[in-house]
Amino acid sequence: MPDPYSWVKKSLRTLHHADWYRSVQTIEGLPGPVVTMAGRALVNFASNDYLGLASDPHVAERAIAATRTYGTGATGSRLLSGHRPLHAELEQAIAHLKGTEAALVFSSGYLANIGTITALVNSRDLILADAYNHASLKNGASLSGATVIAYRHSDLAELANALLQHRAAYRRCLILTDGVFGMDGDVCLLPEILELAGRFEAMVMIDEAHSAGVLGKTGAGCAEHFGCTHWPMVQMGTLSKAFASLGGYVAGSGELIEFLRNRAPSWIYTTGLSPADAAAALAAIALLQHSPDRLAQLHANARYLTQQLDQLLSDLPPAQQATLKRLPSDSAIICLQVKDAATVLRLGQQLKDRGIFISAVRPPTVPISRLRMSVMATHTPAHIDQLIDALRVCLAEVD
Repeated sequence: MPDPYSWVKKSLRTLHHADWYRSVQTIEGLPGPVVTMAGRALVNFASNDYLGLASDPHVAERAIAATRTYGTGATGSRLLSGHRPLHAELEQAIAHLKGTEAALVFSSGYLANIGTITALVNSRDLILADAYNHASLKNGASLSGATVIAYRHSDLAELANALLQHRAAYRRCLILTDGVFGMDGDVCLLPEILELAGRFEAMVMIDEAHSAGVLGKTGAGCAEHFGCTHWPMVQMGTLSKAFASLGGYVAGSGELIEFLRNRAPSWIYTTGLSPADAAAALAAIALLQHSPDRLAQLHANARYLTQQLDQLLSDLPPAQQATLKRLPSDSAIICLQVKDAATVLRLGQQLKDRGIFISAVRPPTVPISRLRMSVMATHTPAHIDQLIDALRVCLAEVD
């Protein structure tokens, strides 16, 4: 009989042929600026642990204590049996950090995005979305049933034109954008987006996965960074990056959070965040607020890596410079664009051979392949120098 699954093998062959095939890379032991893989110590520039808190003893102790008090799991959805005091404490801490009236914690950032978008808009509405948005924003937009129009990355003229042409035909309009674009490192033009939204009676939802705990005087994210905390908006973020835990959240007005608590399906029908995850995130937020030097060190490390990388690229022959490009960045993510997937895979392996763990990002995740370097507050100048030295040797071998 014909095999209805035979297409899977063919699809896998296509992935291999295009250099799009992916597999996991096992890290042994604690995360940090140096990790162990296959028994080897590698300097780690592939982590989203921007503040270096995922292995902090205080964060771990809070998670252990919560497990002893409340058990290993929430055991049910928050509206049934899964709500614990830690959940309320965490939501209050997030709202305080973000300067909003309230917040709602989801069991992942992905769930926060798809649940919020599908609650806010439906088939009678319009979504205008940056073309470089995270997949969870794109999937949430698709699931909502709203009409979705993507505008060119950070192209405010195209966004304004879309609002002018289409806004009046729909009941509601939602503008979706990443705060820091996770595969590029640049920051959205939030003040201009909010101004356009105000003119056209549109809502704005910003994904702060890579900006909360990174941008702003206190690490509150893009709204603080741009001085826009007084503007109404939907601020989504994750607890799994700078805040060293797991989960997602939405912060905003009290009415918004009350509405989502009653209408967001991925919150209503999902088991609540585990006590350990909630406690770890609480501890991480507290450490951020009480240790501003950690945030300052993160920014200093990002500046140093950018300066050293730019110097390295300027020293290369003109022909080679033409095939490489450092993407603009105002965050802890610094990307070096290369010509194709085969090249970025080779560079990633060569860097690993020289003691550097780095993300080699390829289509379909991004349109053009790049090395994605994420900086941590716990990196030292020596770690960054080691990366630059290894990259200099590897780039010399690129065709």
